[in-house]
Amino acid sequence: MASEYKWEDFHWAKMDDLDIIVSISRFYGSDPDFLLAGGGNTSMKDDDTLYIKASGYSLANIDRDGFVPMDRERVRDILNKSYSRNSEEREEEVKNDMMDARTDKESDKRPSVETMFHEQIRYKFILHTHPSLINGLTCGRDGEDITKQLFGNDAIWVEYAPGYELAKKVQKALAKYRKENDDKEPIMIILQNHGVFVGADNPQQIKAIMDGLVAGLKAYMQQRKYKSVFGKLLPDFPEEVYWDEKLKKLAPAIRGIIGSNDAENPLPVVTFCDSDMVLEFVLSENAEELSQEEPFTPDHIVYYKRKPIWISRDPDEDDLEVVISDIEKNVDKFIKQFGYTPRIILIQGLGLFGIGNTRKDAETAVALYEDNLQILKNTSAFGGPHFMTGRQARFIDEWEVERYRRKIGGTESAGRVAGKVAIVTGAAQGFGEGIARDLAAQGAYIVIADINLKGAQELADEFNQQYGQGKSIAIETNVTDEDSVANMVTQAVKTYGGIDIFVSNAGVLRAGSVKTLSLKDFEFVTKVNYIGYFIGVKHVSPIMANQRKCNPDYSADIIQINSKSGLQGSNKNAAYAGSKFGGIGLTQSFALELAEDMIKVNSICPGNFLDGPLWSDPDRGLFVQYLRTGKVPGAKTIEDVRKAYEDKVPMGRGCTVADVMHAIYYVIEQPYETGQAIPVTGGQLMR
Repeated sequence: MASEYKWEDFHWAKMDDLDIIVSISRFYGSDPDFLLAGGGNTSMKDDDTLYIKASGYSLANIDRDGFVPMDRERVRDILNKSYSRNSEEREEEVKNDMMDARTDKESDKRPSVETMFHEQIRYKFILHTHPSLINGLTCGRDGEDITKQLFGNDAIWVEYAPGYELAKKVQKALAKYRKENDDKEPIMIILQNHGVFVGADNPQQIKAIMDGLVAGLKAYMQQRKYKSVFGKLLPDFPEEVYWDEKLKKLAPAIRGIIGSNDAENPLPVVTFCDSDMVLEFVLSENAEELSQEEPFTPDHIVYYKRKPIWISRDPDEDDLEVVISDIEKNVDKFIKQFGYTPRIILIQGLGLFGIGNTRKDAETAVALYEDNLQILKNTSAFGGPHFMTGRQARFIDEWEVERYRRKIGGTESAGRVAGKVAIVTGAAQGFGEGIARDLAAQGAYIVIADINLKGAQELADEFNQQYGQGKSIAIETNVTDEDSVANMVTQAVKTYGGIDIFVSNAGVLRAGSVKTLSLKDFEFVTKVNYIGYFIGVKHVSPIMANQRKCNPDYSADIIQINSKSGLQGSNKNAAYAGSKFGGIGLTQSFALELAEDMIKVNSICPGNFLDGPLWSDPDRGLFVQYLRTGKVPGAKTIEDVRKAYEDKVPMGRGCTVADVMHAIYYVIEQPYETGQAIPVTGGQLMR
């Protein structure tokens, strides 16, 4: 097991009961072998109050405030009350009564949908988890008989039912058990197609029960000789070659097929998985048939919906256009059948794509589908798979309380570029860092591409801490090295599925007279500022074009951070000005070519960013260089150089990141301008 916590590090004797259940929750909730996507729930009760995990909260990081205090007597009344025979009306009535049973009516937190299960179990502490190992048993056709064989009178088995019906089944099963066992209480309730409830009066007993349950199932599976329900591997599929190039066609195509391009519905995040488990499945003979069965548990439906799309491939063909066409047809069919877009696409012989409104959603869908596959594999030892019925799956799919749980389980980004994937080169410092910060604050996913990997990673970590894991990645990138740029694009596509905004910001400057500037310095500036821009666009534009090809409403943006020196010559700065003049030539040429792909290409030409490292670095900044080369006549100090440049600006100051961001958002949000070079110079340069 792989919990973030060590059991022996908890000081149980020093905790009150609520802290104990918090610690139990974190121990099991942070272990992916027990829980995924914040599922499961826990509770603690005293004489009058049940403290139950609030819906949508993750056990992995829950604290005392994550529990909802419930009036125990009022919860018990719900089980003894008569409700509508109509299932939708009944669930709404039960939900309202559950909310009324809270002792804090002012709170906006909802109690777990399984609150009534917890109240019925007499133990002080209750832990409910969904381990794939245990769910091999709960989702196996022979699960009930094997439960009796392995655990005897310690456990009761309850057949699956949705919503309030399941609470009534648990009530009936407990009453029967107590009657037959002198009013004793079982230590485990094993719910078919759901998971396990464990109860005890102290944390050590909880762990002992869980350890015994896991050990018993592992020993049973090791003793059994069983054949995987996946079936034998198909021999016809060759080992995939050039997979990165295939990925860079398929993932953007899927984004384009599924998403739109408006603020309320940006293209989704698409993440690829070819883990050993996934490959074993998509290469097996029974995969297509098994993929179209209903899921095993409610959690699977909540996070990746009812079914994936299966795409068959001819092993003798390598035509990705055929695969993309099949995906498009199957997505249309899926939406007509279910009324929403798919979360999982399985491609025979290749792997699976997870799809979500956010990176977290996409990765959760992948994790839950892998969990479904692991359960499927485990059921081979327990008589084969017992899937949920169509009625049961449809109920969970449409159940308001589960939609609520999924909705509040994660936060959606908001802002002017919400959900868009942006690469910013040279983003570890200076203008690039400022641009990346603003785009992240406005909801974009940020790929920080910089030769300074340490600085890039620190910034990505900061974004992930501030906005949530998955917001940003750092990629070591040398914009003058084509292999490095190709890798940057591949990693961005693997992580997010595509690219919507490319900000070619990386730039360098070597000032000096044409009479003395070394060829080495001239070539260095040209390679970074001019050739680096070309290489970036060469590798980014096909990704954007693939998204557009599958979505006629889609458009993307390539933005070069140029300079006022790209619009007007710069004394003793020919290498820089020449590279920036050339950059505008590239922008206009790229814009003409890429218009057919609805890729807008524009340059932003800032004035002097006097507070950035390009100017103010004490060793290599422009203030130092210009002072050294005598570019500013009469200047004797750095302050003299700065004052001279401020005096050239009618607005009386240097350019800032905020000034540039106004221009960047303009070119992104307007649909009609391309090939432009937009000055942001405070009036220093007027066109």
